[in-house]
Amino acid sequence: MNAAAQPVIEARGLVKHFGRTRALDGLNLVVAPGEVHGFLGPNGAGKSTTLRILLGLIRPTAGTARVFGLDPWADPVAVHRDVAYVPGDVSLWPNLSGGEVIDLLTGLRGGAYDKLRRDLIAEFEFDPRKKARTYSKGNRQKVALIAAFARPARLYLLDEPSAGLDPVMDAVFRRLIARVSRDGATVLLSSHILSEVEQLCDRVTIIRAGTAVETGTLGELRHLQRTHFRVTGLADPARLAGMPGTHGVSIAGSAAEFDADPGDLGAVLAGIAEPGISGLSVAPPSLESLFLRHYSDGNGGQRTGGKRAGNGKDSSERTDSGVL
Repeated sequence: MNAAAQPVIEARGLVKHFGRTRALDGLNLVVAPGEVHGFLGPNGAGKSTTLRILLGLIRPTAGTARVFGLDPWADPVAVHRDVAYVPGDVSLWPNLSGGEVIDLLTGLRGGAYDKLRRDLIAEFEFDPRKKARTYSKGNRQKVALIAAFARPARLYLLDEPSAGLDPVMDAVFRRLIARVSRDGATVLLSSHILSEVEQLCDRVTIIRAGTAVETGTLGELRHLQRTHFRVTGLADPARLAGMPGTHGVSIAGSAAEFDADPGDLGAVLAGIAEPGISGLSVAPPSLESLFLRHYSDGNGGQRTGGKRAGNGKDSSERTDSGVL
């Protein structure tokens, strides 16, 4: 990846107020060309608000957002020409068939590639002849996914895109992301499905209460976290409690479990070495542990007071029917 290349997405100091609620609080987000970037946070953390700003549907209260170097509020048509979007809660025109909805949506970007459209319908095992009002949540999600990917885009903005998909269809979705990534597209994947992000994403931003609290590759983020050890066959496991760099030592007979700081791994490994050890397992920090470190207080990053973000409209919000 060329470090000097212009970011596909660059948000600096984004703030967005909805009434008394601050949905975004100085968010910084940079997504490089060709990367799959995970955007992690629970409901209410500000993910969807960020995507709506990047789509030019709402204007930030403060800060700047650029997509392909363009202001999406000032130049929405130019931005949308190269962007495909999948929302997490899909509503469809009830009297149109699924195929008609797909054609209508892809027509907004110049029309679907016929073979790609057919292949996606087959991969997702989707019946495009039925009326949209008969579709389950999972099938409505398939409509949005097929419409987004039936014509290649430079940037895919995906807001909980696999919501409602069963495990088989979720696997199809993951293969699809890997495919467009190999073709050079950029993906911003907003999700709270940690396994999905861990499998697909090159870099991750964790958002809490409208601001980014961690950004980096999974390797970089893991390097900042403690590693979990389990050792069996120790002659004196209690000695680990006083060893520098160990935390949360738990002892059961001759076995011990504990966490170790990144900078102390070598010393800890040397310190636990003894002839009678019968087992040693080492587990690097999971994405779940990285994520939960920022949400351990149980409030999910949701600010209280005022109306909820996204309710109501103001002069900085474009008309949006909410129908896909």
